Amino acid sequence: MSLEVTMPQMGESVVEGTVTKWLVKEGDQVQEDQPLCEISTDKVDTEIPSPGAGTIARLVASEGQVLAIGAVIATIEPAGGAAQSSRPSPVPGAASGAAPPTREPAPAVQSISPRSQAHPPVEPKPLMAAADSAEVTESRANVRATPSGAPPRRYSPVVLRMAEEHGIDLSRVNGTGIGGRVSKRDVERYLDELQSGGPVTSQHNGAGAQPSTIQPATRSGRAGASTTEPTIKPSPATGAVFRPPIYQPREGDQVEAFSRRRKIIAEHMVYSKTHAPHVGTVAEVDLSKLMALREAHKEGFQKREGFSLTMLPFASMATVRALKDFPRMNAAVAGDSIVIRRDINLGIAMDAEEGLLVPVIKHADTLTVVGLAREIERLRHKVQEKSVSADDLSGGSFTLSNPGREGNLYGFAIINQPQVGILRMGEVKKRPVVIETDGSEALTIRPMMYLALSYDHRVIDGVLGNRFLYRTARLLEEADFEL
Repeated sequence: MSLEVTMPQMGESVVEGTVTKWLVKEGDQVQEDQPLCEISTDKVDTEIPSPGAGTIARLVASEGQVLAIGAVIATIEPAGGAAQSSRPSPVPGAASGAAPPTREPAPAVQSISPRSQAHPPVEPKPLMAAADSAEVTESRANVRATPSGAPPRRYSPVVLRMAEEHGIDLSRVNGTGIGGRVSKRDVERYLDELQSGGPVTSQHNGAGAQPSTIQPATRSGRAGASTTEPTIKPSPATGAVFRPPIYQPREGDQVEAFSRRRKIIAEHMVYSKTHAPHVGTVAEVDLSKLMALREAHKEGFQKREGFSLTMLPFASMATVRALKDFPRMNAAVAGDSIVIRRDINLGIAMDAEEGLLVPVIKHADTLTVVGLAREIERLRHKVQEKSVSADDLSGGSFTLSNPGREGNLYGFAIINQPQVGILRMGEVKKRPVVIETDGSEALTIRPMMYLALSYDHRVIDGVLGNRFLYRTARLLEEADFEL
């Protein structure tokens, strides 16, 4: 029996992957666990190992093809032609005994009871990434009515958003994906055809809905005859469709195409800004005590741990303690519900060669300052070595960002959906400040830092956001940390 190589499940929210490069060809002899191809998902890039030894009988998927989780990408004839029971491709990072991936993505999110809000059985998705975070949106709207006996059609969050923005009836768009699924490229092609006035090659697809948003426009020809061409009816919420002018590169310009990760980051950021009303607030923090504490321990810490003691572990501990005091900040948006997370999983934004990544410190509330420092250093090494896994990036409940020095006074970060807040550290600078001593005021020089909080105003009101930020700032000022 042939062995089937399938697209593995690379994270709880990943529904598809792209075959970026084949490392073998048909007829090649392969050994068990030998890398067969490279794949890329919204979460991570990795290689798929061979599930057994044998000969590559067929490469089902081509390079660049996007496939659903569980889809067969290749078949292997076992060594010697002996019949073997096929097993699915191993999932990188999966625990032993885990169930094999299914052919279809998980359906809509279940309704949330008060008990499940306190201890949700399934964690909301992480964000980097925010097309990812649109899982809940998809769960509410991704199934469209179909004729009796026909399976329901499902659409990705990106496709649903494009349809809403442009007033498109998706039943008119011909899907070229797995099982006729409509992709972003299909919608873009459909829009281009409508804009150009040419024939629309899309078909009805049997979805049963009528084209209520696409209307023919009539114009008179020179000979007096009238011709009709399809036009897009503007969405009432967005008005006329805006298309920015395309810049034509000139001599001396450098053209750099978006990498796949940059495209994903762009989609995530745009989704977050258009779906969550961001509010920003800033606090000024006097770090005199904290800097003294760090100075007293940094040499011994360096010798003991092998890496430098920075401000980030202290800021992480203050954030975690404030999240304990204000658990509503440790929440996620799930459709029309709010999930108050039990576990505090702190995401730390880190710079990578191809773009920002947000690895997650799981159960951060159970760690000490030293424990947080070790986890930050471990994740930093994984990002640098490009060995970060989907599990490292999943499950975050709140995010902390430290863009570093060199003029970083303060700034407002974009919320990591479906979370409801993100805290951004500014550069520590010595500034003159007025302090009170013995009932009188005095001017002195202190190491100061701005903390900037961005929060989702759908969930967090100004009073709560300010109280959370004030608490975090005071914890840093008090510097009551053990090392």
